[in-house]
Amino acid sequence: MSIRTPPYWKRATRELGAADPVMGGLIVRYQGLTMASRGDAFQTLARSIIGQQISVKAAQSVWKRFAAAVGDLRPQCVLELSEERLRGCGLSGQKVKYLRDLSERFAAGALDVARWREMDDETLIADLTQVKGIGRWTAEMFLMFHLTRPDVFPLGDLGLRRAMQRYYNKGRPLSERRIAALGKLWSPWRSVATWYLWRSLDPIPVEY
Repeated sequence: MSIRTPPYWKRATRELGAADPVMGGLIVRYQGLTMASRGDAFQTLARSIIGQQISVKAAQSVWKRFAAAVGDLRPQCVLELSEERLRGCGLSGQKVKYLRDLSERFAAGALDVARWREMDDETLIADLTQVKGIGRWTAEMFLMFHLTRPDVFPLGDLGLRRAMQRYYNKGRPLSERRIAALGKLWSPWRSVATWYLWRSLDPIPVEY
């Protein structure tokens, strides 16, 4: 599957670096690396569900086992596997239920994927969170990594909070209000800033 870098990436890094010296330093440190879209809505949502509340490294490990078990990463193929086989990939019982529900909806054509690109961020988040197991964070990952929306800012993400505390508050906790205020400095490129902050914490790039 082709992996596409967002067309705005160079402009975004140029403007972020000019606006924020800390961000500029991260952009230089990770030069040549970018966020990317695989172009497959089902896989992005499945990866996001698997990645809920676990580390990037753990999520990558579980995804590899899941992908190997499923083979052809289509909803119908997920539904052919037993719950026991899916649990054997390292998935919790709850995540197995979420993935099966997601697969059933895709297989039945119950999700209007084509319409999602026309929705603004908040409307699409509201639509996606109607699906079992998809909360705001998972919807935000979809906006960032499938639709490559440039200005998504996942306030509830623990990695983002940790990185912002490290680089902008000497490791001390930051309130959600302060995080939101700092994030305004990066608009309209908050997705890009978030990706670099994640990248600074983990040797494995965040991908969904």
